[in-house]
Amino acid sequence: MKHLKLMILCDDPESAQMAENAGIDRIFYDLEYIGKAERQHGRNTVKSNNKIDDLPALRKVIKNSELLVRTNPIHAYSKEEIDKAIAYGADILMLPMTIDQHDAEQYVSMVAGRVKVCIMIETAAAMARLDKIISVKGVDEIFIGLNDLHISMGLSFMFELLSDGLVEYIAGKCNKAGMPFGFGGIARIGEGDLPSDDILGEHVRLESTSVILSRTFKGISGVDKNTRPIDLAEEVGKVRTRLDEISRWDGMQHKENRVRIAEAVDKVIAKILSK
Repeated sequence: MKHLKLMILCDDPESAQMAENAGIDRIFYDLEYIGKAERQHGRNTVKSNNKIDDLPALRKVIKNSELLVRTNPIHAYSKEEIDKAIAYGADILMLPMTIDQHDAEQYVSMVAGRVKVCIMIETAAAMARLDKIISVKGVDEIFIGLNDLHISMGLSFMFELLSDGLVEYIAGKCNKAGMPFGFGGIARIGEGDLPSDDILGEHVRLESTSVILSRTFKGISGVDKNTRPIDLAEEVGKVRTRLDEISRWDGMQHKENRVRIAEAVDKVIAKILSK
């Protein structure tokens, strides 16, 4: 089983240090704001108000985890943003809302080999041009953004992409090219409309290498039904334990898991459509 890197969004040194102490592989600092509010209007999603000049304070407390910074999509000041993020200590830069291989080429050229590059596949256009994007020299990994991708494709629920085989399609292309990839987020073990235990089964089966830990790992009220003060290290430990268990599954167990996911997704969609 490939090591699944756990990532969590942090916007201050205190939460970054807590995440590192809990054994989270990647601290995710989000700078993306261009076009995001319009795309995700009315949805309960994370919208960033982070400032690039706050990055050094995070970098200072991160000793062992990687610092991943999501920049804005390609825009007039991309080079300036990229240079600053690298100067402030980013280990990986992530490009959102990629449209085609030319976006990836531009980004790689601006990064110029100084840090790793992660390209997000979260538009229907990028999915259609996947082979070309994967083959851009200097792209180190891919991350499938289920939220924006399902909006871009006019779907009702982001995990339709998982149950209907589109994530598997992208995974197949990445695995064939030897390109590490990750997708989506998970709630705490035992939480979520679609149980995180089941989603982890697909991460293992598809050989994914990264996943975002959702806001439920912060115990934020209004985000998950069972909000309570949580022990982050304990919750991360539960994820690792579950991954270890799943790594011993046979083909039949994976097949049953996929059926569970498809049924759960259909239920959520029925609920959404009945509103």
